[in-house]
Amino acid sequence: MTRKAPAVVLLSGGMDSAVSAAVALRDGFDVHALSFRYGQRHALELEAAAAVVRALGLARHLVVNVDLGAFGGSALTAEIPVPTGRSPDEIGRAVPPTYVPARNTVFLSLALAWAEVLGATDIYIGANAIDYSGYPDCRPEYLEAFEQLANLATVAGTEGGKRFRIRAPLLRLSKREIVLLGRELGVDLGLTLSCYAPTPDGSPCGQCDACLLREKGFEAAGQPLERR
Repeated sequence: MTRKAPAVVLLSGGMDSAVSAAVALRDGFDVHALSFRYGQRHALELEAAAAVVRALGLARHLVVNVDLGAFGGSALTAEIPVPTGRSPDEIGRAVPPTYVPARNTVFLSLALAWAEVLGATDIYIGANAIDYSGYPDCRPEYLEAFEQLANLATVAGTEGGKRFRIRAPLLRLSKREIVLLGRELGVDLGLTLSCYAPTPDGSPCGQCDACLLREKGFEAAGQPLERR
C-alpha cells in the first residue's frame, strides 16, 4: 500500500477551513490539522474544529497556544466591538476591526515549521479573496509572497530540494461556491462555527460579518442555512 504524502491544513473550525481540509483529502493527502488558541473571543471555534477532524477522519489535530491577545489591536482579541448588521458593500469596503495583526503570518509560519518536521511540502489555508472582509493576509499576493519565503527560510527548501506550496483552494470562490463544494465533498457544514461573537452556549450571533457572509452563501446556493 502506497503511503499518502502528508499535508498541513490550518483549521479554525469555520466553514472555509473545513472545506479546505476536505479538498486536501480529495487531493490525496494525509491531512494534519493545525488550530490555534490565540486569545480569540470566539474560542468555541476550537470545539468545532475538533468535531470537523472527527467527522473527516483526519490523521492528526494539533492545537497550539499563541497569545495574540497579549498585543490586542483587534475586535477578536481585545475589548473592541465586533461590527454587526453591516451590508455586503460595507463589509467589502475596508479592513474591519476584526482583522488580527499578523495572524496568518504567525499561523502559516508555525504550519511551515510542522510541515518541515513532517516532511510535508503542502500547506492548505481557507483564505478567500471574493466574499471576505478585506483582510490583507488573505490576498493572493500575500500568499504568493509567503510561499516564496517558505522556500527561502527552510532547510528543506534551500538544501533539501523540496518545494513548499501554500494552497488556498477557496481563494477565488464565492461563498455560494464554497457551500456547494462543501456539499460535494460531504462536509457537515453544521459542525462548523463561523461567528466572531458567539453566545456562551456556542450559538452564532447572526449579525457579525462572518455570520452574514455565511448566510449569504447558503442563500445564494439555494441551501438551508446550517448552523451549530
